[in-house]
Amino acid sequence: MQLSEQQIDYCMECGVCTGSCPVAMELEGFSPRQMIKRAMKEPEGDILSSPDLWACLSCSRCSDRCPVEIDFPAFIRDLREKARQQENLPKLSHHGMFHTITSIQAAQIEQEARQDQVQPDGTRQDRTKQDKIWWAKEAGKISETGDYYYFAGCIAYYDVAFEYLDLKMIESAKNNLKLLNKMGIQPVISNDECCCGHDAFWCGDEKTFETLARKNIETIEKSGAKTVIFGCPEGYSMFKEAYAEKFGPFSFEVRHITEFLTEKLPDTDLSFKTDSLSRVTFQDPCRLGRRSGIYEEPRQLIQMVQGCDLSEMEHNRENAVCCGTTAWMQCSSCSKVMQSQRLKEAEAAGAQAIITACPKCQIHLTCAKKNTDHDIDIIDLVSFLSDNLV
Repeated sequence: MQLSEQQIDYCMECGVCTGSCPVAMELEGFSPRQMIKRAMKEPEGDILSSPDLWACLSCSRCSDRCPVEIDFPAFIRDLREKARQQENLPKLSHHGMFHTITSIQAAQIEQEARQDQVQPDGTRQDRTKQDKIWWAKEAGKISETGDYYYFAGCIAYYDVAFEYLDLKMIESAKNNLKLLNKMGIQPVISNDECCCGHDAFWCGDEKTFETLARKNIETIEKSGAKTVIFGCPEGYSMFKEAYAEKFGPFSFEVRHITEFLTEKLPDTDLSFKTDSLSRVTFQDPCRLGRRSGIYEEPRQLIQMVQGCDLSEMEHNRENAVCCGTTAWMQCSSCSKVMQSQRLKEAEAAGAQAIITACPKCQIHLTCAKKNTDHDIDIIDLVSFLSDNLV
């Protein structure tokens, strides 16, 4: 990412980014502005070997407030790509399981392109066959071709990795499908879909990202879909930003399910009963909020459920604090402090539950509250709606 002379001049005299950064508040010596200064002073210098490159959450809180509109996450991602070439790599969480899965998927895609024989290894999600996962046909009605495509992403893997949290993440995908069916939509769900490449992209692994992206675009185009609906903000933001920049324009539009439901639900006869929770709060996902500008739609959906009061945390919307880690890397004591503060904010708001529209927010905040005194549920938004359908 190239910065203009004006941007650099303003940046060196400012400090809004560092004052806004949740990592800088916890990690001594970390400063987005200083990282820009180091990169400008020595483009191929010590910054490429620095662990600071991987501390950034790419949450966009800094760039959202930057007076000269520097996209610091994009700036840092470019440096990460160069750092990888010097073998400066991030510390992957969960033993690198998710990065390994995406690497294997990319290798399979490349083999298929060369018409090599691919041996099954369990890394491709089978969403439709009865003898394997079969979650989609179990949950509702799907199509092989049609106007709507539901992009499930990697959520099926999360149940395996986070069984100890008892979250049953696949229920979120099932509830997305159930609600779409209730609205008369029978979306395409494909076994040929793979990871959106979000984690590879933000870790500077451009080759893996591009391989996955091409396969997903090809899969969607073959389905004939005109609209792709995402349950995960990361997949949505990847298509909206990275995919569009690299491979756009597309023959289809991309919609996050919160904006899709907000637009379409009022034209249906669906309604929601009174929930047992009297007060909830909403955790704004970084990719849905600051990266994509979707703030009000999730709140409008929550307020469709009668008898449930939405109470805002101290930091909300564009000021919301990240759930503490991203791209399955650099989970640290800094992350835990941020997560604990977020749980305290929710409790201070008097909420019985935190509702979020991001699987990773749900995982990270649930993990943070484990073995603590925090007594608050972390709930998926569409599951909240589905559970309260009349």
